[in-house]
Amino acid sequence: MPPDTRPEAADSTRRLEASSWQGVKPRYPEATVGHAVADLVLSAWLGRMTGHLSPGALGVAWFDWACHLMLSPDKQHELFTQAATNTQRWLTYASTGGADPVRPLEQDKRFADPDWQAWPWHQISQAFLLTQQWWHRATAGVRGVSPHHSDVVTFVARQMLDCVAPSNFVATNPVVQRAALESGGLNLLNGAMRAARDAREALTGQARPPSFRPGREVAVTPGRVVMQNELIELLRYDPATPDVYEVPLLIVPAWIMKYYILDLSPHNSLVRYLVERGHTVYMVSWKNPQAEDRELSMDDYRRLGVMAAIDTITEQTGAPHINAAGYCLGGTLLAIAAATMARDHDRRLASMSLLAAQVDFTEPGELSLFIDDSQVSFLEATMWQQGYLDTRQMAGAFQLLRSNDLIWSRRLRHYLLDIPDRETDLMSWNADATRMPYRMHADYLHRLFLRNSLASSRYLVGGRPVALTDITAPIFAIGTLTDHVAPWRSVYKIIPLSDTEVTFLLTSGGHNAGVVAPPGSARRSYQIGVHAHADPYIDPDTWQARTEQVEGSWWPAWEAWLARRAGPRVAPPPALPDRPPAPGAYVLQR
Repeated sequence: MPPDTRPEAADSTRRLEASSWQGVKPRYPEATVGHAVADLVLSAWLGRMTGHLSPGALGVAWFDWACHLMLSPDKQHELFTQAATNTQRWLTYASTGGADPVRPLEQDKRFADPDWQAWPWHQISQAFLLTQQWWHRATAGVRGVSPHHSDVVTFVARQMLDCVAPSNFVATNPVVQRAALESGGLNLLNGAMRAARDAREALTGQARPPSFRPGREVAVTPGRVVMQNELIELLRYDPATPDVYEVPLLIVPAWIMKYYILDLSPHNSLVRYLVERGHTVYMVSWKNPQAEDRELSMDDYRRLGVMAAIDTITEQTGAPHINAAGYCLGGTLLAIAAATMARDHDRRLASMSLLAAQVDFTEPGELSLFIDDSQVSFLEATMWQQGYLDTRQMAGAFQLLRSNDLIWSRRLRHYLLDIPDRETDLMSWNADATRMPYRMHADYLHRLFLRNSLASSRYLVGGRPVALTDITAPIFAIGTLTDHVAPWRSVYKIIPLSDTEVTFLLTSGGHNAGVVAPPGSARRSYQIGVHAHADPYIDPDTWQARTEQVEGSWWPAWEAWLARRAGPRVAPPPALPDRPPAPGAYVLQR
């Protein structure tokens, strides 16, 4: 039977979960106690001064590293010897030439221009790279330091070094100097004007309109809004074939960004690709929360999002089953919903696909640098005060993770070399972020990141735990090779956590570009394998080494898997001319 979605049942669930987050009470559930309010106000004020990073978390990490380094004479000797060796190597190289003392990492393109090979610029870049190498060794591998604290100290050291890289300054960057000579200094003048304009937009919050707008240049696959509630609009896309598969497909995107990463321009729209192959596709479009939505919880997202969509689809189509796919955080929520449905004997899911989505958070990637008890407590104070997590706060964390590419290299191009970005549909989407409600995001951080409750079968829905092992529908899980948000080895953990057939696919690219990979994309490849329920477990590295690599996009492989579980071809669903057209209203909210 379907789960109980009556209002009184939902209210009961909300009251129960308001009193306990996975057995861990919120620090300030209502913020009515005087000292609790004072704590929150102080932390929120301090957060504005520190970029919403917890001084306590950074201080504890530094203290852990510094104390253990002081207690490690062998490590100190190693670092002293390394410093002396590096200095000698650099002096020898600077005076006599020869082989480079150190080479930059493959992804580090700061010194790739031929101008950097001439004297004295190459010597300057080598000195920086040797310093960077030494600091990495100094902050990593200190005996007794917790891995998390070691990662945090290494990260902070890298940020500080990125700030002073010679590529960032006119006096130490030969490429900028050559551009200034060739343009008569116009590159610096134009860059200063661009910097002033960007600063004005950041201070006023009045950004320039994007070149790719939902409903005009992107998110243009024809469809209709077939349902709307206080949290989602459900879109159904118009059929593009004479007949369609009987089993419809629901896609649950992440709500940290807008849904249309899966429906970008016509040439790289996953939605259009599926519709043109006979699938009836439904898409969840999330509301962009405001301060008044602060109390929306994770269970509200499950109930008003995934379950409301499934109820609507089965009611409108009469289909007894649906296929469902979730991207990123939407995939995590879909897994929670699927486990709840299995617990409650709701068998409407024919299959579940997880696109770069984690269900186990023991190795959540580089985002774990910003997530521990201290940092979450600090972040909660900011969200409590304003009612949500702001888009700029989330964007800042992602930019810091790749500061060399997203901050310093961009500033070099924009402000010193006068090279504007060539805006793409993916870049426009990336700038179109959404807010996160206070209650939901705090709930998510506590129950999933800090407690890993879903993977350990301690995640409560309706006061009772759910278990991923209850899911019997076949699973298709997709990881992307260079994903820094949902590392593929973490995505791979769905295999030992499930008791059903899992098809795992590893594709080239990162969290976004790896997913938006239509047929014909350059330099795309993937590996795919099926793990039956009775098969012995294979660790991810062994699986990767043993599995054949296939050139091309992963889309056809997934679509073929879906088609085998989508039933026979039938007449397409009737048109709905009286419904609002896609992309709807929620995607346009700012």
